[in-house]
Amino acid sequence: MLARNAESLYWIGRYVERADDTARILDVTVHQLLEDSSVDPDQASRTLLRVLDMAAPDATTALDVWSLTDMVAFSRDTHGGCSIVEAISAARENARGAREVTSTEIWECLNTTYNALPERERASRRLGPHEFLSYVEGRAAQFAGLADSTLSRDDGYRFMVLGRAIERVDMTVRLLLARVGDSASSPAWVTVLRSAGAHDTYLRTYRGVLDAGRVVEFMLLDRLFPRSVMYSLRLAEHSLDELHHRALNRVGATAEAQRLLGRARSELEFLPQGVLLETLEERLAGLQKTCADVGEALALEYFHSAPWVAWTDAGRNGSLIIEEGEV
Repeated sequence: MLARNAESLYWIGRYVERADDTARILDVTVHQLLEDSSVDPDQASRTLLRVLDMAAPDATTALDVWSLTDMVAFSRDTHGGCSIVEAISAARENARGAREVTSTEIWECLNTTYNALPERERASRRLGPHEFLSYVEGRAAQFAGLADSTLSRDDGYRFMVLGRAIERVDMTVRLLLARVGDSASSPAWVTVLRSAGAHDTYLRTYRGVLDAGRVVEFMLLDRLFPRSVMYSLRLAEHSLDELHHRALNRVGATAEAQRLLGRARSELEFLPQGVLLETLEERLAGLQKTCADVGEALALEYFHSAPWVAWTDAGRNGSLIIEEGEV
């Protein structure tokens, strides 16, 4: 597979997941602001912007539901973060550049979604942000279904799944980082679960008992819930193992991305019981750094094309000389 196609598929997976997760998080926050008058809109908005790594206006500018929605959903100038519109646009551009390795159904899904954004934005300004956010969530689900049902399980599919898994780890970690320091009984933990689409599954798993320690444990360590950090790390590891096209190496991990993912998964998997909350902030920051480092390692291993080779005096005295740019 060409490096540019592999990179495009990887970023399609990341950008679609980012748009979906951002829409989920913003949808829950908007409902909270509209339904609970005790919540300070400005403070809640700034917390969300910090979670999404978006620059917030100075303290003299008060934020509310609509200004928050404009920044997180519709803005094309987010100063560091990535709005929903920007993420969908980037996914569509990557798909356009990799048409030969994506299915027609996937391209049509992303292209149709992109072209409908202006109309959906106008509708949301009349009917409320939920109109736009539910549309994005539905289209992301449709994309995931089409990818699973129309793509061969080849390297292209693995790169897309790898990108989706790494982005999911990063977004889940951001959600939890925003709640570090909250009391064990804070209603904000329900917001975390709802933002990740995990509320019902959590209640069934823990028989309705809401506790900060259990919420963190569920979102980080649960092996069965597809949006947990543990599940996503294992999925990313599996995808990377398949990309290497070889059985388990006798000397362990030989690639940097593989080593980073394995270390992060092992540190979570073999944690002593009861210590998760004690070092939560440090552990989440470490996971966030791991996501960034894995992205850089994958770029070096798969996406950066090798320098071209300049051959001179070919055949002179039966020898070949390679000039600068040797690979």
